[in-house]
Amino acid sequence: MPEPQPTFRRFDAAEACYELALAVFQVTRSWPVEERFGLTSQVRRAAFSSVANIVEGAAKKGPKEFRRYLDISLGSLSELELGLSFSKDCGILNIADWERLFPLLTRAGQLTGGLARAMRRKAELSSRQSVLGSRRRAAETPSRLS
Repeated sequence: MPEPQPTFRRFDAAEACYELALAVFQVTRSWPVEERFGLTSQVRRAAFSSVANIVEGAAKKGPKEFRRYLDISLGSLSELELGLSFSKDCGILNIADWERLFPLLTRAGQLTGGLARAMRRKAELSSRQSVLGSRRRAAETPSRLS
């Protein structure tokens, strides 16, 4: 019997962020102990936050709310990029690990950005339809002033 898949895996962006978070956790295991509560923690939280916000946003009602969480996820990915770049420049993250993580980060950002754009269009369309529906109902309702 196949193992059931978590529901977040229905989004390519969430899947990419999840793979990135796993890779970040694996790479940071070898980072200096003195960075455990500093840079290591910050980078890990940003990586986890990128996928967690997609999952949380998908559980909300409507594309506008989902889009807000996708924006937060994109912010976490930007924070992660800074943390990885900084750790590379400080000599904590080696070049081989950087070359492994950066393409995962780029892909996660592209997919999350694409999903955010799609949700923005969906929210705008939904908003326009709601406004048009309200106008249509108002035009069809007889005026009580007559």
